[in-house]
Amino acid sequence: MADLLSLFPAGSTFAEDRTLVIGGCRADNLAEEFGTPVLVVAEHALRARAREYVDTLAARWANSRVVFASKAFPCTAVQRVMVEEGLGLDVAGGGEILTAIKAGIDPGLIVLHGNAKSDEEIAIAVEHGVGLVVVDNSDDVDRLEATVPEGRTQDVLVRIIPGVTADTHAHVLTGHEGSKFGLAPADAAPLINRIEQSTRLRMQGLHVHVGSQILDVEPFAASVEPVARLGEFPIYDLGGGLGARYTWADNPPAISEYLDSLIGAAREHLPAEAQIIIEPGRSMVCESAATIYRVTTVKRGKVTFVAVDGGMGDNLEVALFEQRFEAGIVGRFEGPDHETVTVVGRHCESGDVLVDGVDLSAPAVGDLLAVPATGAYCFTMSNNYNGNRRIPVVFARDGQSRLVVRRETWDDLTARDVD
Repeated sequence: MADLLSLFPAGSTFAEDRTLVIGGCRADNLAEEFGTPVLVVAEHALRARAREYVDTLAARWANSRVVFASKAFPCTAVQRVMVEEGLGLDVAGGGEILTAIKAGIDPGLIVLHGNAKSDEEIAIAVEHGVGLVVVDNSDDVDRLEATVPEGRTQDVLVRIIPGVTADTHAHVLTGHEGSKFGLAPADAAPLINRIEQSTRLRMQGLHVHVGSQILDVEPFAASVEPVARLGEFPIYDLGGGLGARYTWADNPPAISEYLDSLIGAAREHLPAEAQIIIEPGRSMVCESAATIYRVTTVKRGKVTFVAVDGGMGDNLEVALFEQRFEAGIVGRFEGPDHETVTVVGRHCESGDVLVDGVDLSAPAVGDLLAVPATGAYCFTMSNNYNGNRRIPVVFARDGQSRLVVRRETWDDLTARDVD
């Protein structure tokens, strides 16, 4: 269990009494001040990760840009950190455009994605001057040409299906044949030609993405050559998808290893003067946050269930993607009387499991339980199932904590009712 600390945000430590400390803040103090469950982001670790991406890519390809895939953690405060560290923002809908604007982004540094963009989202993008719209289909072109005012042009990329199947969960594969995202090269060619003839759109380049939580560099490199076959363009957006470390069994490639492979393929296949964009999401934020829960029930029998005051309302990764997490009792990561338990949530579903089969030290009602690596997609997919109130987000840095997203109130649950 001593290894568990390595899964928490960089810089996490134990206090003298072995209490977990994140961003210089004791977990028990955070729980007392903000309640539980609470999602804690180590701000220094988050900023360091952003800078590492920017510096590592720039060292390998000067004309480059790192664009944070906001869907991994579309919290305004997280987007603002990325803006302050010099990154652009990749958004996947109108709401993420608006939070990006609130975060202070130059709209020209926004990249808009989506396989089924609405008229309203296209209008929001054009109104705010979004820099790049990734065209997923011919309907995107129809909507853009109908929306962009006469005398203006909108820069676009065309999303390509590279025909690469990565080793990851089927629900997060995107580059395989038959993907709902993008176009096969043969189908993309005539659309590219159409865009090049348009008076309101400007063909800037191509986009490719092979999936998420990928722990091998080969699929990224393999996706470059199919894109290069479609011609030379000013911009190539090579997507994201690098995996994160959720458990001590995970061994994701380092950023340097990932970019050595990806940029190696770019040097082989792409024009030297082109701009390269990458879109890290999960690997940018996952390991920079942890969630602290309170144990509400311990039920011993054929299986020992340790139930906490959160669950699939704040972490859908397990139910949707079968993602494995680890956990520890705060103050007793290395404590006595370990037993193998299943950590479950409070929601009325048998699938509401946070960690199936984890060793905890003498779990008891009232204990704090900490789960690392919850920075990616947990906030994104939080929900109100069973009247659940979505949990707060707290930034911790140098021993100081600040609330950046408040916990929902009971009144919030009925705020949209009209009758």
